[in-house]
Amino acid sequence: MSDPKPFRYEAEVPPGQKRHLRYEISETYLGDPVEIPVTVINGEHGGPTVFMTAALHGDELNGVKVLQEVAARYDPTRIHGTVVCIHVANVPGYLAQQRYIPIYDLDLNRSFPGRNSSNTAERMANQIYERFIRPCDIGLDFHTSTRNRTTMYHVRADMSRPDVARLARSYGSNLILSGEADAGSLRTVATNDGTPTITVEMGRAHRFQLPLIERAMEGVDSVLAEYGLLPNRPVAWPGWTRIVENASDKAWIRADTGGLVEMQYDGVPLVYEGDTICTISNHFKTREKRVAAPFTGLIIGVLQNPVAAPGHPLCHLVSVDEKTLREIEREIEAGEFSERPWS
Repeated sequence: MSDPKPFRYEAEVPPGQKRHLRYEISETYLGDPVEIPVTVINGEHGGPTVFMTAALHGDELNGVKVLQEVAARYDPTRIHGTVVCIHVANVPGYLAQQRYIPIYDLDLNRSFPGRNSSNTAERMANQIYERFIRPCDIGLDFHTSTRNRTTMYHVRADMSRPDVARLARSYGSNLILSGEADAGSLRTVATNDGTPTITVEMGRAHRFQLPLIERAMEGVDSVLAEYGLLPNRPVAWPGWTRIVENASDKAWIRADTGGLVEMQYDGVPLVYEGDTICTISNHFKTREKRVAAPFTGLIIGVLQNPVAAPGHPLCHLVSVDEKTLREIEREIEAGEFSERPWS
């Protein structure tokens, strides 16, 4: 057990304190500060430092609610280590309720670690990274799907790295999509710098989805237990886990014709090879195309805008092995299955 230490950014938060602060990372056209809201919970006892980020894409709100709950739930007297919550990373996008930094459509989550002499996004990313990410030992980055889509609750992580795999498994998600993230993403940069980081994907943009938020809090509890920040709490086991590592085990099903989309599966996102996922019809309903599942698996992402053009993504399908399939079927039959991308 290490001794407790202050958490330092430009100022410091001593052990045994919880501090809510606003940290300036940029300026508006008027010269007013752009400030990110941050909570630092520095425990009375020593231990690892964990960062959690939300709203790197400004319209992805489920994680914002998760971090509000994290900041309220944990007290320095209980924490063995430090929790750093960046409640809203992309403040300009958040204020505009859009994914990217407005005007130039810069993606903050492709701008890490940033530079203090580059464009707006890289300057903001650099401030966030140097002050609040680099001092940490592990990280959780909360996201939702982009507009017009929704995604099943799952984790994305590079499972080829043992330190990342430990973190991903300890989060307790049923589904883990393995692979490197894009260059410049927070997950990639932090992990390569020695801070294992996973992405948590959950639901839709522009809303709070309380069942997913509650599950995310269970995941946070589990991670803090695994790494000793909550030493008396159990690590979660989800019952079954599917780790998708090969590109051949997943596919985006795309429209070949334009028209109106009607999803056809029966409310549970398990489909068998050959099942009808959806139909696409023209406006006269004189032409209808059936879209079938190319293999047995789980629909983890779904188009929610009911119109499509050729090439538009309709759903994201991942395969399941025989053992996992039997467990999913058992949960469905028992009424225990909770994985729905539209939850």
